[in-house]
Amino acid sequence: MSTSGRVYSILVVDDDPNIRKLIKAHLSKYKSYEIKETANGEACLKQLREYIPDLILLDIQMPGIDGIEALKRIKEEYPKIPVVMMSGVGTIEKAVQSMKLGAYDFVEKPFNKDRITVTVQNALMNSSLQNEIDELRSELKQKYKFKNIIGQSGVMQEVFKSLDKVTDSNVTVLIQGESGTGKEVIARAIHYHSKRANKPFVAVNCSALPESLLESELFGHEKGAFTGATGRRIGKFEQANSGTVFLDEVGLMSPVTQAKVLRVIQEREFERVGGNELIKVDVRLISATNRNLEEAMKKGEFREDLYYRISVFPIKLPPLRERKEDIPSLAAFFLDKYSKEENKEVDSISPDALELLMAYHWPGNVRELENAIERAIVLATNGEITPKDLPPAVKSLGEKKLYESDNTLSSWIEKLEEEALKQALLECEGNISQTAKKLGIGRATIYRKAKKYGLPMVK
Repeated sequence: MSTSGRVYSILVVDDDPNIRKLIKAHLSKYKSYEIKETANGEACLKQLREYIPDLILLDIQMPGIDGIEALKRIKEEYPKIPVVMMSGVGTIEKAVQSMKLGAYDFVEKPFNKDRITVTVQNALMNSSLQNEIDELRSELKQKYKFKNIIGQSGVMQEVFKSLDKVTDSNVTVLIQGESGTGKEVIARAIHYHSKRANKPFVAVNCSALPESLLESELFGHEKGAFTGATGRRIGKFEQANSGTVFLDEVGLMSPVTQAKVLRVIQEREFERVGGNELIKVDVRLISATNRNLEEAMKKGEFREDLYYRISVFPIKLPPLRERKEDIPSLAAFFLDKYSKEENKEVDSISPDALELLMAYHWPGNVRELENAIERAIVLATNGEITPKDLPPAVKSLGEKKLYESDNTLSSWIEKLEEEALKQALLECEGNISQTAKKLGIGRATIYRKAKKYGLPMVK
């Protein structure tokens, strides 16, 4: 019997009026069921154009369009409606066929009332759970749309252009970037834009587990494989079959685990720890690292063959200090998110506080900014984040500025301009043409600004 409080509609389809009457009389005892009935497949399909039930009880043997044909059409046009087939003596083979066509279950005639009750309850519960899963997946797809990932800066727009090229492919992706730059967010976005979006996304942090446990986490283990293995465990690769596995901090895997991951990529198969059975899987692999894997290869710490397998499509995420124009939007997003979570009316960031957020170098990247805003909301008063609410590292930057003789906005902008020009000249080894191209300004402007700030130029 349903405990959700809602009323479920059930359509009974059978050419025998006595069977329809029997089922209706039995299920109508439950206030959570509303029963409708029809006599054949044609009438069922016609009724579905006007009325979508939560469940169909469908007889197999009927004149005209029989239950098997009706089931095929129902699953083509209304795939989410669960269908329970009703089979008489000599139709068990067809009942099994109906299961292959997508029926939830079948019950035999003459009916066992308890069997019908349990089957109906289970079918409706399974359908409700599946609808919830579908809704959650739909929400995730919306959440991880590229346009919903904050990144208006030029460098992030280039990242999004790269992502557009790889989403519909099955190639392995390697996301490189410092800690806190949002590598998992990008991995999830790739998954939820791909053809595997309705299948599992399974994330594993390779740095969070010791080698012995990581191997079991990825590939599973058999009972008795090691001390404490009291039963079989299904690993992440097996759980993610038909979906995506995301290996975060892949550069920290041991050589043994690297070899096994390579086998999964090449052969699409593996064995559980302590087992001999070959497990076949179809997964897409997305990896992430903040290590320089090419340097790790030179040191013999990372397999060269695995590196080239996981990095068919590399993506480089810039640190927050290289995309500072995104800070106001990111800060506003976190402000809205955490003010709601804390149930606190904080709806703005003061200009002085935002200036400090823009000036800080953010070694912890987006994650550090998120933590800073969350903390500031807790401390904020009068509905606004001010410099005093910011973390000490950020706040101290402002305290230092207070003692400078000229801390006007124009002076601060000049300091940012000088720093940007100095960094660009350094990266371009003083080459004026390259520096101008990098900053998107003219050569004459570079000469003038470099002279103003006393910066060296070679040519």
